[in-house]
Parts: sequence; C-alpha cells; structure tokens
Amino acid sequence: MSLVERDEALASLEGLLANAVMGKGRVALVSGTVATGKSELLHSFAEQALELGALPVTATGSRVERDLPLGVLRQLIQDSPLVAEERERAMALLDEGARTVTPSGSQAEPLDHVDAQIVHALCTLLLELSERYPLMIVVDDVQHADRASLLCLSYLSRRVRFARIVAVFSHSDHGWSSETFFQTELLRQPHCRRIQLAPLSRAGVMSLVARRVGKEAAERFSEDWYAVSGGNPLLAGALVDDYQDFLHSSGGEAPAELVVGDRYGQAVLSCLRRGEPQMLRVARGLAILGGPDSLAQLLGVGPASVIRALHFLTVAGLLALGRFRHEAARTAVLAEVDSGEWADLHRRAAELAHEGGASTTTVADHLLQAGRVDAPWGVSVLEDAARNALREGRVESAVAYLRLAWRECVDEQQRMKITTMLVRAEWRINPAAPAGHLAELAEAMQRGHLRGSDAVVLARALLWHGRFEDARDVLEHLSESGAGMDAETVTELVIARPWLRATHPPFLAHLQQTTGEQDRAAIVSVTANRRLDAALALADVLARGPREEVLDAVERILRGCRLDEMSMDTVESALLALTYAGRPDRAAPWCDLFSAEASSLQAPSRQARLAAIRAEIAIRQGDMPGAEHHARTALAIIPLSSWGVAAGGPLSSLVLALTAMGKYDAVHEYLDQPVPEAMFRTRYGLHYLHARGRYSLATDHPALALRDFQRCGELMSRWELDVPGLVAWRADAAEACLRLGRPEQARQLAEEQLRRCGPATPRAHGIAMRLMAATGNARQRTTLLRQATELLQTAGDRYELARALSDLVKVYQELGEYRRAGMIAGRAQAVARECGAGPLGGALPRDGDGDTGTLTAEPGAVLSDAERRVAVLAAAGYTNREIAGKLYITISTVEQHLTRTYRKLNITRRADLPSSLEFGSPVTA
Repeated sequence: MSLVERDEALASLEGLLANAVMGKGRVALVSGTVATGKSELLHSFAEQALELGALPVTATGSRVERDLPLGVLRQLIQDSPLVAEERERAMALLDEGARTVTPSGSQAEPLDHVDAQIVHALCTLLLELSERYPLMIVVDDVQHADRASLLCLSYLSRRVRFARIVAVFSHSDHGWSSETFFQTELLRQPHCRRIQLAPLSRAGVMSLVARRVGKEAAERFSEDWYAVSGGNPLLAGALVDDYQDFLHSSGGEAPAELVVGDRYGQAVLSCLRRGEPQMLRVARGLAILGGPDSLAQLLGVGPASVIRALHFLTVAGLLALGRFRHEAARTAVLAEVDSGEWADLHRRAAELAHEGGASTTTVADHLLQAGRVDAPWGVSVLEDAARNALREGRVESAVAYLRLAWRECVDEQQRMKITTMLVRAEWRINPAAPAGHLAELAEAMQRGHLRGSDAVVLARALLWHGRFEDARDVLEHLSESGAGMDAETVTELVIARPWLRATHPPFLAHLQQTTGEQDRAAIVSVTANRRLDAALALADVLARGPREEVLDAVERILRGCRLDEMSMDTVESALLALTYAGRPDRAAPWCDLFSAEASSLQAPSRQARLAAIRAEIAIRQGDMPGAEHHARTALAIIPLSSWGVAAGGPLSSLVLALTAMGKYDAVHEYLDQPVPEAMFRTRYGLHYLHARGRYSLATDHPALALRDFQRCGELMSRWELDVPGLVAWRADAAEACLRLGRPEQARQLAEEQLRRCGPATPRAHGIAMRLMAATGNARQRTTLLRQATELLQTAGDRYELARALSDLVKVYQELGEYRRAGMIAGRAQAVARECGAGPLGGALPRDGDGDTGTLTAEPGAVLSDAERRVAVLAAAGYTNREIAGKLYITISTVEQHLTRTYRKLNITRRADLPSSLEFGSPVTA
C-alpha cells in the first residue's frame, strides 16, 4: 500500500541518512499507535537505502522471541555484509553473550546484564563495517526486542554520533512494556530525533480509499470511511476490501451504504493482537459490557490500567467515546472469546449490573449469555425482564429469559409459575410450541403446585390443542377449589365463563358458577375488566344477536386496547363481536390497525390470529380475493398443524373464498387436510361445517351439503348460539333442499330464518329473503329479491348482493322482461367482478343490454343525493311508481330526477343507467 500522509516523516528520515553518509551519525525513534504505518514507513525507507548511498541492515522484534537473549542483535549481525572471519567472530561473541546473560533483578536495573566486553565487541563490528559502507540500521517493533539486545542497541546508539550510521527504531505507543530505559536512553541523545506518526486525517483516508476504488466511491461514503476507521490505515484498507468483496459478489452493483464485513473485523483483531495481552483483555471486557462503566471491576484490574487501555484503543481508531466505532468490531472481539471466559465475564457483568441498579433487562441479558444463574436473585430478575420484554414486544427475548429461569429455578411452585409464563410467551410465536410443557403443568396441578389462575391458562392451552379430557379435569379441579381462591384466580374464572360460552360451549358445565357482581368486584385490573367486557360482549352477540349498546361498548374497549401481554383475547373477542353482529365495516379498520401493531411487536401468533379474523371479516363483506389473501397469510405464519381446534377459523374462510371464486381444485386440497375431531366441539367447527357445505353445494352434492348444514344447526341449537349472525345455516340448508327437490322444506327453513332476523341483521335477512324468493312464484320473487338486494347492499356483502342480483336477472328473464334483465345483469356482472366471483359472473347473460358501468358523463357532472337514490332504484329495475313509494316522493319528482340524471350522464334511456351506481357513491366524469 502506498504511503499516505507520511511524506514529512520519510523526508526527515532521508535527511538523517544524508547526515550519516557525511559522517554525522543519527538515531530516529518512529512512534505511533498500532497499525499507523510504522512498519511500512521503515520498509519503504530501507528500500531506498542503496539509492541514498547506504547499506540497509534490518531486524524485527517479536513478542514470542522476547526471551531469546541477543535475538534481535543476531538478526542485525546476520543481515550485515561481514567477511567470513568477521562473521565467525561475531557468531562466537553472540553465543558467548547469550550463555552469560544474567536476568535483571530489580526495577532499578530493568535490562538483562551482558558482559560489557561482549557488548563493546559486537557494536565495534558494526561501527567498523560503517567505515566501509554507510549503514542504515533498522529495527521494527523494538518494544518486543529482548532485553539483552536493547542493552547493545542503546550502547550502539550512543556511539553512532561520529559514525556513518543512521539507526532507526519503530516503537508502538500502545505497549505495556516496562522497558522505558531504551526510549529514555535514546531520546536523551542530542543526535536522536523522535518521529511521531498520527492517524490519517479525513483527507488522508479519502486519498487512501480513492487510490483503490476511485474518487466517486470514496466521496460517496466519505464520512463513513473516516468515522468507522478512525484514521487507522489498516482499518480503512480493510473497509476497502469489504467494499470490493461486495462489488464482486453483487456483479459490480455498488452498495447502498457502507459495507462493514469480515475483513474489517479481522483487521480489528489484528490491531489488538499487535498490542499487549492486557489491551486485548480490556477490549473483550468492553465488548461484554458494551460500555466502559464497571470495566475495571469486571476485569479485576486498577482503574488506571483501564483508562490507559481505553486511551490507546481510542487513538488506534477502534473506539469512540468509550465504545467500539462499529458493531462489527465488537462482534469480532466477542467471537474470539472462548466459552469459559465468556460465561465468567457475563456472570460477573450480571453481578455488577445488579449491584449498580441496572435494568433487569441488562442483568438478564448477561445471565442469558452466562448460561447459568448462581445468585439467589437471578431467577426473579429473569422473570421481571421477561415481563418487560413481553410488554415491549420482544417475545423471543422473553422466551429465552423464561427458559433459563425455568431451568435454574429450584422452587417447585415458582417453577410452575415460570412455566405458565413461558407457555403464554411461546404461544405468541407458535401456539404449538408450548405443548411440551402441558403435561408438566398438569402433573404440577395434581401435586398442588399450580396456582388457580395458572390452571386456567393450562386449561385454555389444552382446549386449543383439543385435549378436552385433560382440560375437563383441570376445570373440575378448579371448581373443587371452593371459596379459598385468590383474587387473580377468581378474575380468570370470571373471564373464562363468557369465553368458553362463545368458543368452547360444551365445557362451560365443567367450570364453577360465578356469583355475578360479587366476583366481578374482585377484578381490580383495568386490563382484566376489558377482557371480561369483550368476552361478555361476544357471548351476548352469539346468544342474543346484535344490540347497538353492546357494539358501542365494544368500540370503546378497542379504543383503549394495545397488544400488550394480556390484551389479545380482548382484541379478538371485540373484533369478533362486531363481525358476528353484522358490522364488519366497523371491525375491519380496527383489525388492520392491530395487525400492524402485531407485526411491529414481532408476535407471529397474534399476526396469524388477526389475519384469520380479517379473512372472516372479508367473507362477510363479500371480498373473496381479500379473504383468500388473509386466510393464506394466517396459515403461512402458523402452519395448519399448529392451529389445533382453531384451524377451522382460517380454513373455513379460505374454503368459502376459493369456492366463491370457482377454485374447486384448491378447495379439495384443503378439505383433504386432516382436522382435529375435537374441533367440532368448538365454534370453529361450525364455520368449518358451513364452509364444507357451501363447497358441496357448489360442486353439485346437495345431500352432503344439507348434512353439514343440519349438523351445524344442531350444534348451534344445543349450545344456544343459534343466531343468524354467526352462521346462517338455515338459508344454506334451504338452498340444498331446493337442489334436492324439497321446496316445502326449503320454505320452512327460509321462513324460520326470517323470523330470527331483524333490522340489526340486514345481511342474514337479505340472504334469507333471497332463499324465500326461490320458493315462491315469479311475481313474488321479484319483490322479495328487490328487498334482498337492498338489504345486502346496506349490509355491504358484495358477494351475496351479486347472488341476489343474479337471481333477479333470471326472474325477469322468466317473465319476459329482457330489458330489465339486461340492466340488472350488467350490475350483477360488475359486482361479481369486484368480489372475484367468477362462476357467478359467468352464469349471467352477456348481451348488449347489460351496462357495465362505464360513464360518458359531461366533465364535472355529479349527481345529487336525491338523483342518485332515484337512479340506483331505477337501475335495479324498479318502476317510477315503485321508486316514488319507496322514497316517499311523487311520480313527477321521480321523472324530473331521472331526466336530470340522463342529461348529466349523457344517456337517453333507463337501460343505459350504470349498473355500478350505489347509494352514496359519487359519479363524476
């Protein structure tokens, strides 16, 4: 590598050599921190020796040869051009000197003692040689030279003043060497000059980088090149290597940001290895702690040593403000720590952090890295850190803390509490993960080591996995606990009742009866109250149907919710209450909001559960492509095998969507997947039966469909959840009966469905009205189908609206009203396309009378609300008299509105009205 910002130093050395050639010997001590280019400077200087009229004689100090007496001096003698007689004499002197070296015995006499006559004779050989050739004596890394050689070199340096010798020594400033004698001895000589090499400036780093990768690339990351390297040439060069490696791997495509990779990490380690062992040890301690606080206590050394090491590491470009300049440096240092030292350092760091009042997360992270808990406070710290991690959405960290606490805890009851927390935490990642702990918790409950509230958690986990007999035993065990339950247990039991009512109805009998307001008074947590209110709202909607005051309360609950440790049940119950109450339009934005939050919290299980709910919402909005997308997302995040009995949720939405879109092969593939038999003892089983029945209807197997619909109805009736907002099974059963040629049975089912519907259930009402129409004569059917389309448009279910419009087209065709049939067909086609219902749209007529909704309005033309309402009904096939009756206006007013509408839309007749018109939808050019 070419020298950068070293011209002045090189010129100084050349000036010293020029003096030496003239008989005025000189000494230079080149100093600088590690990897600042000292060796490169000396090598470049030595290469120019002959051109400058001198003979180079070189040696290099090494830490591993520090105990080899006269090792460095031997290198110089061997590199000198001595005649055979001189070389033989020199080798004899070196051997004799090495044998007679006496180790120093005190700080006052830091260098090994070498016989003065031997020192004089060896140095005289070099002095005499300089009379024949001007000598350039170069010793690199002199701080690692053996002490006997240092004694000889200091002797020689004092005597070169009038010889043709320039002696150049490089010395690193970062060493812990006690050999200050040599530096002191040199620098007190008047013919010695110290040359200090500083780190490269910002411009220097830019110059170094530009020479290798070009000016454009260097300028692009100019600040980063300098900031990460700290001006250290070795580190800057390593960053260039990383950059070039990236270019090679990417086919020449430049990176978007500075690349800091393995080359940089290796350069960091190289810098540390060149220093003293203590320097590397301090770097490892710093990497463990992340900062300089408590570093001296961690390493068990004095603060002065740590301060000195941090200074050297900073000057070397590795640190800034007491921390590594880049995480890659810290990673590289940590990778070099062996497992034993790693565990010891982290254990000690945990103790120091705990004593210093650090956060439980900091302490727990060190305990986790240590892999064991020795201190009595360790398990409690891990539990607290896990709770904080769950609140912050760091689920994987929480699981890791709890697993260590579980392994290290010796108290059985506390261990079961930790196990329950671990089940909850693992559930967020994958509901199948905690299954291995369930048997342990069940055994602990039998031994009396599981608290009541934790037993409820166990029961719910067992229910998810379909282990109903075990869940029953747990619930019955709780019921036998009697009045001695603590407030937390009472809270969980009170909340569990409506949750079981809505999700696992058969198991409600195994849970003790609560005492209403008395038990509710035991719930003091706001979070627990929200969970209870949401569960009660869902149970109320499924038992009694939608009530506006309940839905308003649900939205108040959602406004106060976040996906913290305990609120997923709250969110799920509240969203489903809105959905089953026929308000998917109100549930969808909330579900999207919580899905985004779950994604940011890295909670896959919650993301999947919310995606499943979103798919169900989309089904009720008639958005079949959206339902397919959300259901597939749910099953991609959590595989079907991990959904347990809840598999019926996303699976039924996917089957309904794919069936509506005519993707029957894909449906068949999913229905072939095995599902737990226990699922049919849950709410999820109802949805699965309904979806499977709809598929059977679509593929012309009405008898199979009827069986599924009737089984669904039997379960809903038995569980007292027979509300049309959950599953409108009677309407589907009526359709199956019609396919089987049983019109009277179909009429009875449709009438019963209608009796159960009310103003708050327009979707179920509209679906039932469509089936009721199918059992009457043509004239009756038109009126019923018109009402059905109005109800379904109000409900916002585009798929069911398309089905009603399709039926209306067929009725008008039977009556010979082909113009009306064509108008409605166009609208039905447009709605069917929007909801992805391919088979439905394909069955509709495609003659020219069906308008697809393309407008030819004059620029700026917009229908008023009154005009739009009239136009919508007219496009749906209503006569002027019928429109007047529905809107409570005169026939003349209807005619006036239609005339203005035709003019604004640039059409001439009713048949040309756009089929895509809706109440509240603006029409513009």
